[in-house]
Amino acid sequence: MMSTTTVLVINCGSSSLKFSVLPLEGETPLLSGLAERLGLDNAAITFKDEAGKTTQLLAQPTHHCALQTLFAVLAEKALLSSLCAIGHRVAHGGSEFQRSVLLTPAVIDQIRQLADLAPLHNPANLIGIDTALALLPALPQVAVFDTAFHQTLPPEAFTYAIPLEYRERYKIRRYGFHGTSHRFVAAEAVRLLDLDPQDHGLVIAHLGNGSSLCAVRNGQSVDTTMGMTPLEGLVMGTRCGDVDFGAMAYLATCSGQPIEALGEMANNRSGLLGLSGLSSDCRTLQEARAKGDARATLAIDVMVHRLARHLGGQFAALHRLDALIFTGGIGENSALVRELTLARLEIFGFRLDRNRNQAIAGGAAGTISADDSPTVMVIPTNEEKMIAQDAARLAAAPER
Repeated sequence: MMSTTTVLVINCGSSSLKFSVLPLEGETPLLSGLAERLGLDNAAITFKDEAGKTTQLLAQPTHHCALQTLFAVLAEKALLSSLCAIGHRVAHGGSEFQRSVLLTPAVIDQIRQLADLAPLHNPANLIGIDTALALLPALPQVAVFDTAFHQTLPPEAFTYAIPLEYRERYKIRRYGFHGTSHRFVAAEAVRLLDLDPQDHGLVIAHLGNGSSLCAVRNGQSVDTTMGMTPLEGLVMGTRCGDVDFGAMAYLATCSGQPIEALGEMANNRSGLLGLSGLSSDCRTLQEARAKGDARATLAIDVMVHRLARHLGGQFAALHRLDALIFTGGIGENSALVRELTLARLEIFGFRLDRNRNQAIAGGAAGTISADDSPTVMVIPTNEEKMIAQDAARLAAAPER
């Protein structure tokens, strides 16, 4: 029997299920893939390993069938017996969960009660949890929360300036997201830059289809741009980020749209997509911008302006700044976005080395700032590795 040296990481959405089998030692998944179009007749699951990709239709378009199929393939490849734990990504842990936890009936019930704070995410996460526990009840399973890293925010950073009783009664406050990514990148920055773990200041820009900033002081999150939901803050692929509530109220009056319709618009038809009218994908917009497309140009300029403005605010949350870190799909790969952003931060002394910047893409890490500038780095994120490490640690020594 193979020793228990791997972790299965599950990220379950309402119509998809992403998975990865990660070794405790090493960076490359032994098996990864995606079940998609769940709930539809053409639901399928794709597996990827060193031999390549294979895709098969699911016998039933359900999460249960997708996980059954996955576990059958794991057994076939002699990977099922190597698992020491399953790590589940959970979007919202509210203020109840300040760290990753071993899943128990009480924990699952708490996650279920938090579904009102993340109605699009937590119920889907629970489907994956419930199904995996039913299929492999003896295997330790762990919840890793996107919000947990930000539970160190001080009250002045997480409190909205609305009547305080709403925070107490309805839990309306800022929670922040992308915490698993920010936590991983912060630790990597301390390691790569040889910083004092007890005395450092970082600002991390996680830029992708969803984007957020995080100010990290001595290993703890002290400010971030996402709020009660992932809608607040930066301009994203389809999310508007910050918008004047008065403008939305006026739009509701003018258009006759209910709050639900405006929420759908703000989440799914705004951001880069809404501004460009072309795409939510930054790569597509960069190509269109290079050809002179005015709306694509505006979309990127608005995104970068908002990014630079929020970066200035995150710097103010720190006692010192050791580095600005770019990560995420856009942060790691778009030399243009990095260049445009740093050009707007020259007042803080930032200077870009264009050759270094152009050389960093496709999963590479490195410094992109000039020698006379505060340090700016690109560090690829690895949320799955962070989830796997948490799951393995808790499975080996459950916290009481």
